[in-house]
Amino acid sequence: MIAGVKGSAVLSALLILLPWDARAADDMAGAIRELARKTVALAGRGEPVSVNWRNLSSLPSGDFNQARIAFDAAVRDAGGRVSDVAPLVDARITLSDNASQFLLVEEAHKGDDRPVWISSWKRPAAVGPPAGSALTLGKKLVWEQVEPILDVSILGTGILLLSPSRLSLQEGSGTQSLPITPPRPWPRDLRGHLRVNGGGFKAYLPGVACSGTVEPSLTMECHPSDEPWTLDEGPHGVLLANFVAGRNYFDGRVFAANGIRKTLAPFFSVTSTEENGRTYWLLAMLDGRTQILDAALEPVGNIASWGSDLAATETHCGSGSQILATKPGEAREPDAVRAFQLVNRTPVPLSAPLELPGPVTAFWSLGGNTALAVVNNIDNSRYQAYVITVNCGE
Repeated sequence: MIAGVKGSAVLSALLILLPWDARAADDMAGAIRELARKTVALAGRGEPVSVNWRNLSSLPSGDFNQARIAFDAAVRDAGGRVSDVAPLVDARITLSDNASQFLLVEEAHKGDDRPVWISSWKRPAAVGPPAGSALTLGKKLVWEQVEPILDVSILGTGILLLSPSRLSLQEGSGTQSLPITPPRPWPRDLRGHLRVNGGGFKAYLPGVACSGTVEPSLTMECHPSDEPWTLDEGPHGVLLANFVAGRNYFDGRVFAANGIRKTLAPFFSVTSTEENGRTYWLLAMLDGRTQILDAALEPVGNIASWGSDLAATETHCGSGSQILATKPGEAREPDAVRAFQLVNRTPVPLSAPLELPGPVTAFWSLGGNTALAVVNNIDNSRYQAYVITVNCGE
């Protein structure tokens, strides 16, 4: 819902007297787009607009900042630009809320014009776990060692293990191992990813790509590379993402299987899920929140209570699609994983937390109802690889 009122003196009254049962947009993005179009129409296409914000709502700072970022992007999409240099329009935007809606009030100033615009969107309804959705999580230790474990792929006859110094094929008949020599020293918090396809594999490391075979014997060739990592993140899509070679996160440049290219904010991990036939991407951002994106990779919400590691699973019970998320916490604390489902783009827990003996250092979807969690055990400092299994409740 959006309306226009003349005169900024009515702002306080608007926040109190606005009919809260008035028609509202379905989400924040829709309300912001409409407000941005009004702003650009007043300023003129290509003209600068300065924006000052005030938050009187219950939204946490991360979500409030996301609203500001979304408004700037919507102004650009409408043909305008946000700038504090010689602006043609000065805008002051106040965000407020009540039990049913969020409200944006913009006081604009252009010459003698003083319009006030109001835009609102519906607050997601509080939800509980869907009926019959209770799940249990289990874990099985598949490997442990002193050297960090970057990733593990479960094969029919054994496991393929990626470590900072080598790639190993562990089978019942023995071990095959090939060294990995980096072109420059590895970063402190090294990450790596394995992608197996039939008898071949691809290993991604910061600034290095390796490929090879596991049948009839282990072979591998490595070369310096800045190509994007291919991430099989659950049953709903594949995402290509560029890794920052000297750090432990992705730089935000992504390419989806449907051809969409985007430059997003940097993130630690990504997964996908489905709600009511719609695919959503979830990115664990550097500021501690998880951003929800639609199939077009446009932001549609945020989650503030998860850690930085995400994976996806599928079961034949409930909605069939789950998100596994670690808990926020310190680097040397025991961690936990919990299963969630999106309901109205709001996370709903489906299981009790599964406790782990240390912080999760790697977390990847394995397909089906399983995921891989690598844990640095705080009792013995060894790295342990667990297969996490999602099981339907009785």
